[in-house]
Amino acid sequence: MKNLLHRVSRVTESIEKFVIIFSILLMMANSTANAIGRYVFSKSLFFSEELNQFLIVAITFIGFAYAVRKARNIRMTAVYDSLGYTAKKFLSTIISITTGVLMLYLAYKAVFYVMELKDINRLSPALQFPVYIIYSIIPVGLAMAAVQYLITFFMNITHKEIYLSYEVIDKHTEESL
Repeated sequence: MKNLLHRVSRVTESIEKFVIIFSILLMMANSTANAIGRYVFSKSLFFSEELNQFLIVAITFIGFAYAVRKARNIRMTAVYDSLGYTAKKFLSTIISITTGVLMLYLAYKAVFYVMELKDINRLSPALQFPVYIIYSIIPVGLAMAAVQYLITFFMNITHKEIYLSYEVIDKHTEESL
């Protein structure tokens, strides 16, 4: 089971890294080209702002999944840090399963939102590009985050350590084991 989880984690990590790196590099190139065009040639790229908005959507939702993988997502630890091992283990397990299920539900709802955008044939103003194609990254990012939370849940129920993500074990509880 751990081998399967490891393979799923590696595949999704590769996708996350590619999308984030590609999006950031494209945003940098787009912004640089727009600035050069504006200041050197007195002509801005008409689509530059719109393209950057699309790239920010991709970076946000895929970046969220990557943050969950690295346990760098926002966590409220004031109560958690004061608990003992058993309570921390229980809380971590409950949080990972409920958040994973919530992310799956949000991904499910986001699919219907994207389908609605497709049905109304909404196009972006500058590029006249179908926005449903761009916004389809939202359910993908939410589903990838859900996978990471569910992997964390399985790691917590099958191992003695407290997993904050597949790759990150709670270092404060390692010492008490």
